[in-house]
Amino acid sequence: MAEIEYNFKEIEKKWQKKWEENKSFLSKIDKSKKKFYLLEMFPYPSGKLHMGHVRNYTIGDLAARFARMKGMNVFHPMGWDSFGLPAENAAIQNNIPPRKWTEKNIDHMKKQFAMIGFSYDWTREITTYKENYYKWNQWMFLKMYEKGLAYKKMSSVNWCPQCNTVLANEQAENGICWRCESEVNRKELEQWFFKITDYAEDLLKGHEELGEGWPEQVITMQRNWIGKSTGLNINFKLESGEDFPIFTTRPDTVYGVTFMAIAPEHPFLERIKDPEVKRSIERFKKQSIADRTSEEKGKEGVDTGIKVINPFNGEKVPLYVGNFVLMDYGSGAIMSVPGHDTRDFAFARKYGLPVKIVIDDPKSPLDPDTMEDAYTADGICVNSEQFNGLSNREAIEKISDYAEEKEIGKREVNYRLRDWGISRQRYWGCPIPVIYCEKCGTVPVDEKDLPVILPTNVDFKGDSKSPLPHMKDFTETECPSCSGKARRETDTMDTFVDSSWYYAKFTSPHSDEIFDKEEVDYWMPVDQYIGGIEHACLHLLYARFFSMVMNDMGLLQNREPFTRLLTQGMVIKDGAKMSKSKGNVVDPDEIIQKYGADTVRLFMLFASPPRKDLDWSDKGVEGCFRFIGRVWRLVNKYAGLYDKDLKIEKSNPDTELHKVRIELHRTVKIVTKDIEERMQYNTAIARMMELTNVLYQIDEKILNSSEGKALISEVFSKLIPMLSPFIPHVSEEMWHILGHDEMLVNSGWPQYIDELTKREEIEIVFQVNGKIRSRARVSSDISKDEMEKMALENGRIIQSIGEKDIKKIIVVPGKLVNIVAK
Repeated sequence: MAEIEYNFKEIEKKWQKKWEENKSFLSKIDKSKKKFYLLEMFPYPSGKLHMGHVRNYTIGDLAARFARMKGMNVFHPMGWDSFGLPAENAAIQNNIPPRKWTEKNIDHMKKQFAMIGFSYDWTREITTYKENYYKWNQWMFLKMYEKGLAYKKMSSVNWCPQCNTVLANEQAENGICWRCESEVNRKELEQWFFKITDYAEDLLKGHEELGEGWPEQVITMQRNWIGKSTGLNINFKLESGEDFPIFTTRPDTVYGVTFMAIAPEHPFLERIKDPEVKRSIERFKKQSIADRTSEEKGKEGVDTGIKVINPFNGEKVPLYVGNFVLMDYGSGAIMSVPGHDTRDFAFARKYGLPVKIVIDDPKSPLDPDTMEDAYTADGICVNSEQFNGLSNREAIEKISDYAEEKEIGKREVNYRLRDWGISRQRYWGCPIPVIYCEKCGTVPVDEKDLPVILPTNVDFKGDSKSPLPHMKDFTETECPSCSGKARRETDTMDTFVDSSWYYAKFTSPHSDEIFDKEEVDYWMPVDQYIGGIEHACLHLLYARFFSMVMNDMGLLQNREPFTRLLTQGMVIKDGAKMSKSKGNVVDPDEIIQKYGADTVRLFMLFASPPRKDLDWSDKGVEGCFRFIGRVWRLVNKYAGLYDKDLKIEKSNPDTELHKVRIELHRTVKIVTKDIEERMQYNTAIARMMELTNVLYQIDEKILNSSEGKALISEVFSKLIPMLSPFIPHVSEEMWHILGHDEMLVNSGWPQYIDELTKREEIEIVFQVNGKIRSRARVSSDISKDEMEKMALENGRIIQSIGEKDIKKIIVVPGKLVNIVAK
């Protein structure tokens, strides 16, 4: 019999067409099933999918297909995060309207999605640049404005000179633009803000609800960004008697203050008249945030000539403008204690300011004249009047009590988080629904007049500045309150607003209201969300904020938008993330043309665990192609022996075929667990590869026997469905070759007989620092992760480690776990 060729091009087109014709991925409410809402972060339509996209969406597609086979009611939508700078910049460079550029890119990327076989319900598609979507951005803005959560103020903002627009703090971390990586400057502008700070505590408390569903790293990053700190707001005074409040988390060092430092942008400095000081202030303002906050670069300052009085001891200390002080934390001014802060110490030595010790080292008394750096450890209070002799930790509370008693300070909770600046001085974004009237002032657009439509016939004149302020047809309007002449707001919204609530809009994209209540109540929250960790303090924080606001407005039942979060690693080639500038980009289209979509999918899932970075390997791709070929040949060779109705009641435990059955059922169990619980898709594939190798080693004569026929039938009835979420096209074709009329996409997940999965027990040893502390009887197929988990949960091991820190865990499979603790 001639071998049937694995013609992946024909196979993939065939099954993509069948899925579309059968509406296989259409989602609708079915309360008889457990719902499963799977969502990947939707893409910006840049023109072409890159391998990072392919990996992200392949991981999600596997999870969606698996859940569908497990009998869940799956919701797997897709859309386009389609406003933003790239389209606008492309329009300027290529003289093409942003809308046209975006539509063309969406069309191409949608074809790529189909070519890879992703199981999306395209009837739920949303596109954020369309009026029927951004109308509800504007509606949400108006509702937040009504509640005092949207407001406008003059502010010192992050300005990217390359992108020619404002950036939120989260978009300018370490003074670098998140998009173009240019250095960010500070600029005074009147801006619209969302009051995310009102939700700081809610955002922190929400982490408890997220629990094990979110990576600890993301939760830690968000906690650090929100930056909750408890301290004392101290009422320092100017010589004039004017209040000069300062927040500090270290009241135990208040007696060691030898100067104060204030941010160059602080409004207080408008009173400065000295031209030399004013010149220094302006120079500091022009420095990049990266330079000002860099630990490597020396700090600069200038004495304002103003004295500040410490209310605890009456001492007068100079007020310096410090380039290292930012307006983004506390009051924009700090008390400086060079004896106990490294940065303050370096500044004091540079400008000849005194260093005073107020926390002494109990082991070796400190000398401020000979110190080479600040003393930052705990110690005993000295030079602190009635608090001398206390431990500094005890003094924090005692000094705070004293401050409140004497009304010179008050305990406060402070947050690093600042309100979200949403104004952008660019064209391609959602118009802010506000009108300015000379008579009535700032007036929100009436809801009945939404959406405020972004004009599409624009002329950029080769300039990166927004054309909106110069378009009279857009700017000139009528005041909703007095019907007098008025002008529209010409800033547009930060595009992160679009993606802060899209997950809920997917549930009812065609509704005449923001949501269809039945749909949104049924599908929300998202059960599994997938995307990059780089969005931890951007999109993921904003999305949680919006979800909480919508919950408070009665629009959503849930407070948190995403129950589980998977942050996938990057795709790396030649030691670096794939990028055009590095010349290491691999075009998905070319690989699909050469090997097929199933091969690309399999490689993306096999080359690395989802959470780790994936190293691109041409040989790895070829290896995955060969594996598919091996399964294909096996199925075609023995398809004639397959009988879907044939069941094995019992097999002889002494035969080779029984051993294969054991391997089969263990494989089903392990693959199920790897997908469902561990999300370790690479080990699931490895296990199916091992099973395939076992099948190739069986003597053909045995397989052609009646027992062999029954075995082949059982193996194929489980192996092919297991492969289908990974390589869906060829799996459907092999299922069809085996005589099945029902598509795998509508079939159930294979079951295993638990009795056949059990191995003999072995004894493993648990050690602490090389000494045996406990033993356990376990199944001989126990994994390394399971061994480690058992060791860490063992009572004797916990007792032996005590207060020590775990430095290393050594696992010898099937033998021992040694925990190194010091």
